[in-house]
Amino acid sequence: MKNDLSVRLVLSVFEKIREHGEAKDERHELEGITGYTDHDGYTVFLESHDVKLRTGFHNTYHLDYDSERAYEAFFKKLNYIEKHYD
Repeated sequence: MKNDLSVRLVLSVFEKIREHGEAKDERHELEGITGYTDHDGYTVFLESHDVKLRTGFHNTYHLDYDSERAYEAFFKKLNYIEKHYD
């Protein structure tokens, strides 16, 4: 797991996905990233095809991914969304 994850970036991207993404049930998708929360809204999930990120209280997070390449592509998309959507 990487230690360079910015929870601030994750939350910002999540809001942009909710605002600009396509709604599918309780989830929104933008640029291949799906964002949603748990039932109380305290845990934020961002997922791509091969990476899952769960962000919770006190800047805690958990990442699941199979390869470094998948991890890098996932965060490249997060940064793209952060930069290109207002």
